Amino acid sequence: MLSTALFDYELPPELVAQFPAGKRDGSRMMVLDRVTGECEIHPFGDIRNYLTPGDALIFNDTRVLRGRMFARKGGRIDGAKFEILLVEKVPGSERRWVAMLKPGKRALPGISASLLLDDGSLNVSGDEFTVLGRNDDGTFLIEFNTDDSAGLQRRYGHIPLPPYITRKDVSFDSERYQTVYARNEGAVAAPTAGLHFTPEILNDLRAAGVNEAAVTLHVGPGTFKPVSVANAEEHKMHSEVYWLSEETAMLVNRTHGAHKRVLAVGTTTVRVLESCAREDGTVVSNHGRTEIFLYPPRRIRAVDMLLTNFHLPKSTLLMLVSCFCDREKVLRAYQKAIEARMHFYSYGDCMLLI
Repeated sequence: MLSTALFDYELPPELVAQFPAGKRDGSRMMVLDRVTGECEIHPFGDIRNYLTPGDALIFNDTRVLRGRMFARKGGRIDGAKFEILLVEKVPGSERRWVAMLKPGKRALPGISASLLLDDGSLNVSGDEFTVLGRNDDGTFLIEFNTDDSAGLQRRYGHIPLPPYITRKDVSFDSERYQTVYARNEGAVAAPTAGLHFTPEILNDLRAAGVNEAAVTLHVGPGTFKPVSVANAEEHKMHSEVYWLSEETAMLVNRTHGAHKRVLAVGTTTVRVLESCAREDGTVVSNHGRTEIFLYPPRRIRAVDMLLTNFHLPKSTLLMLVSCFCDREKVLRAYQKAIEARMHFYSYGDCMLLI
């Protein structure tokens, strides 16, 4: 049994970052030595000092959907209001999506609702969705009345900030809640370890001989699902779509073959690489869905260094980090971060495990 309580800690509410740093690279970075447990706090730009020629930087290039929308039932301004979170487009259809709906008890099959503009008013173009049914996992199957779901997101969509960010999204979130290398649209949450990188830092690393490549994992809403069972091993992990290209797999294997290091940017990158890893640490290209759940005493096979933000208590992500470094060392580092008034979660500071 792996007790979920072992991954608990107390976080002062004021340390939950509600806004990003003034500049992308303006965050702080705690560097944790996985062997000794020693940690130091640096500006994020110092990441340049921890990578050497021939090392590989692997990041997740998913892009966050503008998938949070609002609607009124029956196209009436006084109709029941719905909040939509687009999760995943149904393969082979431009109109059908898997989505989360609030309030779910009112989302009965056959109900239609008109999308709302930013100011809360009804659109005049007749854009709407219809509830087709409810899925076993509590999500819904919906259908828009147009094939242009990208256009709907532009007109009505909001960036879906995490639930612990208590403010409404504003214009700058459209940029700052995306990584500078975001390419493949499909996530409901950003791979937040990558939010700190600027084009200048990436260019400096390339010039220093650091190689880079991407994986894709479309982060799903399950990433925020708490571990609610006492025995963490009984937690049901969420499923997410991923791609690991032949090019990226070859770079990882070539890097290790040259006795150099692979730095994974974020836990989502780790989940992809470990989903495709053999026992000897080599990886093979693949595309599919992963439900991999990484927790101690399992050790990571395909990654040598991890850049990650600070995670919620009792979360699967904190458990994953504890596969890189003993849980006790990680939680001591978290306590030092709290004492140093570092900022936590998506828009917060970060940790580099070396």
